[in-house]
Amino acid sequence: MAFLSNYPLISALSAIVLTQIVKIPIAFLLGRPTSLALATSTGGMPSSHSAGVTALITSLVIQYGFASPLVAIAVTFGVIVIFDSMGVRRQSGEHGILINELIADLENLRKTIITIGQEGPKSVKNMIDEERYSKEFLGHKPIEVFFGILSGILIAFLVRLAY
Repeated sequence: MAFLSNYPLISALSAIVLTQIVKIPIAFLLGRPTSLALATSTGGMPSSHSAGVTALITSLVIQYGFASPLVAIAVTFGVIVIFDSMGVRRQSGEHGILINELIADLENLRKTIITIGQEGPKSVKNMIDEERYSKEFLGHKPIEVFFGILSGILIAFLVRLAY
């Protein structure tokens, strides 16, 4: 199978899968809530996005050298992915936290209004009854990206040993 002989691809996919799986024990060790859902979630330690693109870049450098146009493409792609995971996606997660706090504040306000005998605004009540929450863990902190990069490099070398 040609797919299995593609070292850079296997290296990148292995990095993504392994870093997603390792998020569970790391979250446990850091005292954070853990569940199997962490293996399919975005965000967290280490960054699987960073690990995947770094493993791809590393394996392409090992296989073709720094001067390869494939390395140039992968580095450009990798820089975009890494900055996006720390920038736009991180900000979206921060907004999610704020939105969830606002929803909790609206729920407390609704309970206060009902307690004094008045009916709260219907739109607020419906919104809270639907339990709409925004995802909070979308992007990465710089330390998560750093360990994702280290993981990607290490995994690329380990996969190379298997070839």
